[in-house]
Amino acid sequence: MSTVNPQPLWQPDPQRIARSQVTRFQAWAAEHHGAPADGGYPALHRWSVDELETFWKAVTQWFDVRFSTPCTRVLGDRSMPGAEWFPGATLNYAEHALRAADTRADEPALLYVDETHEPQPVTWSELRRQVASLAAELRTLGVRPGDRVSGYLPNIPEAVVALLATAAVGAVWTSCAPDFGARSVLDRFQQVEPVILFAVDGYRYGGKEHDRRETVADIRRELPSLRAVVHIPLLGTAAPEGALEWSALTSTDTDPVFEQVPFAHPLWVLYSSGTTGLPKAIVQSQGGILVEHLKQLGLHCDLGPEDRFFWYTSTGWMMWNFLVSGLLTGTTVVLYDGSPGYPDTGAQWRVAERTGATLYGTSAAYVMACRKADVHPGRDFDLSKVQCVATTGSPLPPDGFRWLHDEVREDLWIASVSGGTDVCSCFAGAVPTLPVYIGELQAPGLGTDLQSWDPNGEPLLDEVGELVVTNPMPSMPIHFWNDPDGSRYHDSYFDTYPGVWRHGDWITVTSRGSVVIHGRSDSTLNRQGVRMGSADIYEAVERLPEIKESLVIGIEQPDGGYWMPLFVHLAPGAALDPALLDRIKQTIRENLSPRHIPDEVIEVPGIPHTLTGKRIEVPVKRLLQGTPLEKAVNAGSIDNLDLLHFYEDLARKRA
Repeated sequence: MSTVNPQPLWQPDPQRIARSQVTRFQAWAAEHHGAPADGGYPALHRWSVDELETFWKAVTQWFDVRFSTPCTRVLGDRSMPGAEWFPGATLNYAEHALRAADTRADEPALLYVDETHEPQPVTWSELRRQVASLAAELRTLGVRPGDRVSGYLPNIPEAVVALLATAAVGAVWTSCAPDFGARSVLDRFQQVEPVILFAVDGYRYGGKEHDRRETVADIRRELPSLRAVVHIPLLGTAAPEGALEWSALTSTDTDPVFEQVPFAHPLWVLYSSGTTGLPKAIVQSQGGILVEHLKQLGLHCDLGPEDRFFWYTSTGWMMWNFLVSGLLTGTTVVLYDGSPGYPDTGAQWRVAERTGATLYGTSAAYVMACRKADVHPGRDFDLSKVQCVATTGSPLPPDGFRWLHDEVREDLWIASVSGGTDVCSCFAGAVPTLPVYIGELQAPGLGTDLQSWDPNGEPLLDEVGELVVTNPMPSMPIHFWNDPDGSRYHDSYFDTYPGVWRHGDWITVTSRGSVVIHGRSDSTLNRQGVRMGSADIYEAVERLPEIKESLVIGIEQPDGGYWMPLFVHLAPGAALDPALLDRIKQTIRENLSPRHIPDEVIEVPGIPHTLTGKRIEVPVKRLLQGTPLEKAVNAGSIDNLDLLHFYEDLARKRA
């Protein structure tokens, strides 16, 4: 990857830089905490990692975090894993999420949109009232701090109310989207033994209704820890026997009571994709998420009370939790429940238009799908309110940057961001005061000492290495559920470089301070000692209109050789003939290198993904190495298990 002085695709104008929250924060932190007044974001970032405790103290003051009991210090123990943040402090996440109700009671806190694309507002006062009512009912049901409360829910206002009421009580939230099958849900919920289940009777997707009552019954049967089930009649059906009605629990008018809990008290449990075993049950804290999300949403995303925040997500993905945290900055949060491409590929742009979204987040895959489908958002929709389009889930290819710039608006802030469920935040991405370079994330996040390391733990510049974080972040897991000695947590991030977080991504940190993501390092391609990221190959190959999606795997052979097949899912009407084969190889050779050219190009009926839409490289690699299907992959974590039989059969034939 060349990093020599390219021209930026976008540069913020002086007015935007001056009015951004990160600029104002820097001036204030310079006056009150000794931050550098000059040098812009790079100087502020250096200070934020060098003076970690001072930086996080400044964040809590800038955003007026309400500690009901003050901390004894900011960082009691900074070792990883096990860093101790704000010891002695008590607070409540939900209290902060609902603060805007005090001053903007009749303005919308939520805008809910279904496949009709007509926004339905929920005001701040109504949101607070429902949360207060439900929290009181949860207490009546015996829910206490530390109890787990689960949701089998789509991205609807009831899910936000249930999360906030759970946090208000000091209980621990966990959720799955209703397109997850019973086995996938139980693989997650059985680990944490919830006492309450909020469940819909079904959901609407792609213009169809999907009845989930049988699945809910299966889940109920297999969760003996449940004390109550709350029925949310999205499809209008009656509550099943023994279930409580949502409307009955949210109808009273009472003042909210927010349990004041220690900073490190668990807020929610998120789950890894679980492609090769039981999903990891990742526990994050009320205080850690509160301060990390205030920093990320307020400073990096530049969100405030005037903004409308829309991210296409589901309740089974960490981006939903991140989206809900938009309430912390007083921002109106847009909830879209439906297919990303219904009734046509441009659906998400229509939602952004109709809700007046100022920050619109989506997946890199959706951007590339719009490009292939010849969608013209800037021409066909009024996107004048959209200041920033952010993408995550996978690296946004250079063509995706160019397409957004050309097809949405030239003066568009494009924020490709990268983080993880593991921290429910971003390691690198959006900075409103920095230029955007094609194919690059703008910079590492404040307070995050992000580096690229070689196998010996030496930092690299302008070279591909492992993504590491050398200092603790407040939203790092406090622990994994059912990991009493912490060994699974330790092995997940700290076994390669002791005391340093290794995330499992290949990255380049450029000499300009930007970041390039090359894909997962645990499925790394390594030819003749040269490491390559799979994302680079996808970006090149999927420019070809004949290729809908691709998957590349590198496999060490018993004889010391290396086999690197490229699997391609073709667009309708395309054929993998010699001409297309030549074009694939030529595209890879010209855009990457002859080393990247695969040993074989194989047509497949489809590319398998996790339930959150990520291509599964490692399980396919295991199948091709001869691992039986039931050991190579957790069946409940895959969107289409039938697709894996192709790779299983291929392994058999090759053997």
